[in-house]
Amino acid sequence: MAGAERPVGAMQGALAACRRHLIAGGVFSALLNMLYIAPTLYMLQVYDRVVPTHGHLTLLFLTIVLIAALLVIAVFDRVRMRLLVRASVVLDVMLAPAILDAAIRRPDPPASRQALRDFDAMRQTLTGPGVLALFDAPWTPVYILVCFIVHPAIGAVALLGGLLLPCIAWRNEVATGAKMKRAQYAAVATYAAQDALLASAEAVRALGMRRTTVARQVRQREVALDLSTEAGFTSGFYLATTKFVRLALQSLALGLGALLAIDGQISPGSIFAASFLIARALAPIEQLVAAWKGLVQARNSYTTLSALVGDAAPIVPTALPAPRGAIAAEGLTSVLQGREQPLVDHVSFALAPGDVLAIMGPSGAGKSTLLRLLATALPADRGAIRFDGAASENWDQERLTRSLGFLPQNTALLAGRIRDNIARFSGELDDDRERIDRAVIAAAQVIGAHDLIVRLPGGYDYELGAGGVGLSAGQAQRIALARAVFGDPAILLLDEPNAHLDVEGDALLVAALTRLKAQGKTIVIVSHKLSVLPVVDKIMVMRDGRTALFGPRDEVMAKLQPAAAVTPLQPRRPVAL
Repeated sequence: MAGAERPVGAMQGALAACRRHLIAGGVFSALLNMLYIAPTLYMLQVYDRVVPTHGHLTLLFLTIVLIAALLVIAVFDRVRMRLLVRASVVLDVMLAPAILDAAIRRPDPPASRQALRDFDAMRQTLTGPGVLALFDAPWTPVYILVCFIVHPAIGAVALLGGLLLPCIAWRNEVATGAKMKRAQYAAVATYAAQDALLASAEAVRALGMRRTTVARQVRQREVALDLSTEAGFTSGFYLATTKFVRLALQSLALGLGALLAIDGQISPGSIFAASFLIARALAPIEQLVAAWKGLVQARNSYTTLSALVGDAAPIVPTALPAPRGAIAAEGLTSVLQGREQPLVDHVSFALAPGDVLAIMGPSGAGKSTLLRLLATALPADRGAIRFDGAASENWDQERLTRSLGFLPQNTALLAGRIRDNIARFSGELDDDRERIDRAVIAAAQVIGAHDLIVRLPGGYDYELGAGGVGLSAGQAQRIALARAVFGDPAILLLDEPNAHLDVEGDALLVAALTRLKAQGKTIVIVSHKLSVLPVVDKIMVMRDGRTALFGPRDEVMAKLQPAAAVTPLQPRRPVAL
């Protein structure tokens, strides 16, 4: 459309928001660099005017002017730093939610787990010496021009340094860029492995794996350390070279100034002024080389985060009405990276509102992966999922998942109160506390967990640790079941809902499923236990990621037990699935 504006992504929008801070920082950098000439002028006047004339009063006024200039420099430098800190805060406010949201939406470990660390490193670089050097670097030609004004020979020395140091900086980038990127990726993988190890610390201690896992982690850190050390050695060489060139040229300028003063071509004060001007001209380049590692890491982090968040603004789907319960899978396929055999391979089926499907099969058949696909927790590599005929990507996921009740295999309870976990932490965004409380209690009562909860210390306000610490496996599963039915969703996707339940809990689950079925809920259950069969309408048997059997319950059970004289609802012996 003519005149239409290009959508602005999160990264671009955040940078645009802090542009005024950066522009103001550039303005103050310009004022600072102009004021940095004050000590040079003071030196010239002292040696050329005060010393020959013994002018005490002149020295006094020159000193007062110099102190005033230095005070203004300090104030401007503080203001510039505050502007950069403000820009850093703006970036955090605008990007941190988007990055965390993108990391949850697109969980691609280890990059997603490292996303906020990368962002914090990039944000902190904004207030570091490298960015200050970038602000000062454009003034290097101005100082070189002032050196030419003092004397062409001194200007030539400054120009030589202005050409040599950028070449060294460029060689530093060529030599260390790829090494630093590899070191950063290795560090990301190391941190991810460390997080996973600490999350399983209890099992590691109980299984006597502490020393072996520590040794393994140390070996992984050694790889990252070797890559970082190699990059650091290379960068250190160029930093040392930069310092040598800068000090050598500064000293040569002092000697050249003395020679020119002896010949009467410049004043004695210009000897020291020349040395100061060259040092000031070359200092930003030296600082850039010193801060190059951090700048490169910030650039790599920006590239990674841009890919994670996306450069274009996401399209907000049309708000479709809440699904009534019809769900269909069309050629669903999911492939684990680095593995040829798909976890789920071209699975198709359709359920009408109110249908109850049990997915059965041996371990590793792809049952849990299929359920995660149906819950939109895992993106499909191929195929489509349709809710009431509309493809899942045509729904706003947050709106869609309000109509989905998902119970993962590991319960995935978060640190916080039981009430908040059941409410899916909706109280963080919703001020209608009483309505949420009523919905939480209703969900607990539906699955028979209300009595269990009120007997806990604090009842619904009982605080859980991460992963449901503070509850038994069975209790955690019943809380997770209550969370699944919170908000009266039309579709329930339950992965092994009775895996950790005792006989009483199993009976309560079957009774709850019966009530939910009577309410017209569409239910998909992954289960190895046959206690749920009386509630089930259809059965899918999976093997090696594919659908081996699918159909009405009695027909599938008859195929699974052709020789067994059993009733469809009450099998006498376990079925080998």
